[in-house]
Amino acid sequence: MATNTQEQQSQAGRHQEVGHKSLLQSDALYQYILETSVYPKEPEPMKELRELTAKHPWNLMTTSADEGQFLNMLLKLINAKNTMEIGVYTGYSLLATALALPNDGKILAMDINRENYELGLPVIQKAGVAHKIDFREGPAMPVLDQLVEDEKNHGSFDFIFVDADKDNYQNYHKRLIELVKVGGLIGYDNTLWNGSVVAPPDTPLRKYVRYYRDFVLELNKALAIDPRIEICMLPVGDGITLCRRLK
Repeated sequence: MATNTQEQQSQAGRHQEVGHKSLLQSDALYQYILETSVYPKEPEPMKELRELTAKHPWNLMTTSADEGQFLNMLLKLINAKNTMEIGVYTGYSLLATALALPNDGKILAMDINRENYELGLPVIQKAGVAHKIDFREGPAMPVLDQLVEDEKNHGSFDFIFVDADKDNYQNYHKRLIELVKVGGLIGYDNTLWNGSVVAPPDTPLRKYVRYYRDFVLELNKALAIDPRIEICMLPVGDGITLCRRLK
């Protein structure tokens, strides 16, 4: 029989998967979800990119496998065709999106680091979906401002996914709400922020978690009272809030 120490070590070492950010209290339950629902249905290109990203020193930045599966199905359900992604990293969520879109679908993808994107690009190309992606290197705000200036872009996006600098989420929202169509969706990632949104003020937190927590809290408050949207906060991955534009 395993000792308590052995069991704890086993649990602690169980999840080496890239993007493991599950908020479930039971690690075994998360493993069950992965093995029963996610991995058996995960497209081979997504598996390849997930395993490639796992070797990157910043692999925690990626979208988790269960969230990738969720995004892929969501985009199919809403018949998305014109989408945007702010914050790409190596492109796991981008690939999930590209695989879900029709052949003539488009993704405007923005990230400040092209090198990370190019790490996953060969997998995306091999999957035959690279033609759907318009990648822009650099800050997203100038691109968004340019899009907003032209009224033909207003209401032109079916789905927008944001997984970038949390201190700019509200600035993004001011612009994105004009660009997404009525009935379209904006997804903000990391809105439960490692569970820190309910942590007492004196809780020991990693420096970056503590720094961005207040920005996440302010975003969550702002989305909850925004009359232009209805929202649904889901404990998938590190928390994702879906905003459906009403007007």
